[in-house]
Amino acid sequence: MHSISRRLSLFFTACTIASILLVTLTVNLTVTNKFNQYMMDIQNKRYERIIAYFEDAYKKDGRLTENTGIELMHEAYMGNYCITLRDQHEQTIWGMDPKEIKKQLNMGTMPVQQKGVYTTKTFKLKEGDKVVGYVDIGQYSSVLLTEEDQNFKSSINKSIIASGLLTLIIITGLSLYFSKQFSSPIKEVAKLSVDLSKGNFNSKSVVKSNIHELEDLRKSVNILAGKLQFQDMLRQRLISDISHEIRTPLNVLQNNLEAMIDGVYPVTQEKLHYLNEEVIRFGRLINNLNVLKEFESESTKLSYEIIELDQLLLELCHDFHAPSEKKKLKIDFVIQPDKKFSITGDKDKIKQVFVNLLANAIKFTTAGGRILVQLYEKNDDIIVEVVDTGIGINKEDLPFIFERLYRGDKSRQEIEGNGIGLTIVKNILQLHDASIEAESEEGIGSKFTICFPKIKKP
Repeated sequence: MHSISRRLSLFFTACTIASILLVTLTVNLTVTNKFNQYMMDIQNKRYERIIAYFEDAYKKDGRLTENTGIELMHEAYMGNYCITLRDQHEQTIWGMDPKEIKKQLNMGTMPVQQKGVYTTKTFKLKEGDKVVGYVDIGQYSSVLLTEEDQNFKSSINKSIIASGLLTLIIITGLSLYFSKQFSSPIKEVAKLSVDLSKGNFNSKSVVKSNIHELEDLRKSVNILAGKLQFQDMLRQRLISDISHEIRTPLNVLQNNLEAMIDGVYPVTQEKLHYLNEEVIRFGRLINNLNVLKEFESESTKLSYEIIELDQLLLELCHDFHAPSEKKKLKIDFVIQPDKKFSITGDKDKIKQVFVNLLANAIKFTTAGGRILVQLYEKNDDIIVEVVDTGIGINKEDLPFIFERLYRGDKSRQEIEGNGIGLTIVKNILQLHDASIEAESEEGIGSKFTICFPKIKKP
């Protein structure tokens, strides 16, 4: 198996090599064809010049002789082509030997050219419409190339190869850089996922990426790691809390019963009443767990109806007036005037929400404190705020107060409770498409904000 960095590098390099080869081949063929076409044009012009030279010589002398065109022989030898002059009867007047041209090519005294089969082209020499002679031009290549031509063509090919190699080096370097940009965050995320699968929830990915999708992936996996760590912590705490909640009443029952059996404690009405309270407490815990199980399994059936929330809260504040007076607390209910606060829901379940919140507010607020219930509209929502001046919740515990059996710091654990009430509150609100948020400062108080959707008018 290869790493993603190596795979990407090989992929980019392979694509680069293929592209360079394709471009090089295309450019080479194009340049070669254009160059050959250019040389053919030059060669045709050479043919035309030679023919025009002999025709002008005929016009000047009135005939073709052994001296006609002798001065062209040197140029022909230098250009590696042969000229043979013939009269109108196709009899040779003078001519060059092709073997001399081939000998020069083999000896390398002349420019090296494309060697091949010797071919000749015959052209008519005319004066008006009359044929006055023939000239044969022979060569060992399809195109006559001078030393400059050959060097120019060679330099073009070398330039193409050099540019291809330079491009390959640059693209290879860029591919290594960009493949690292891709692979580094992916490798980090892959390593993090392996750590998470092994139960190491403290791992985090710190290698950032300037690629939007990869950065989103990194952040998402980090969030997942945080949530898994949080859930693992809750799982451990849940086991500890359930064990504590169940063990405490059982230990009390067991110790007292053993003491009664051994005759240490007399069996009195008061002792039996105390043990019965522990049994009731244990039964209440089991009942609350069953209620929570029903809500979390979504097996609870709701009886929906129109609920006048302002009337419901007014009645509850009145019901809690006596318990708050007993603890020397003040309950205030403030409602936004000239508004209707109607929602759809199960009245008993909604009532249970506010019973739990008001009961907690009274439980955790010391004598002389205040509890405020506010009801108002905000945009398309109905907002209920339950504010107290109690002992508050510390910052470490605040994110977890809606988790089952979570009871917070030591000061709150000293007050009777099992940590299920707020969990039930949140589950009931979720079934009603409502939400709850908590704000608190230790030693100052807490505020719970419940948001209900308004009934939409038809």
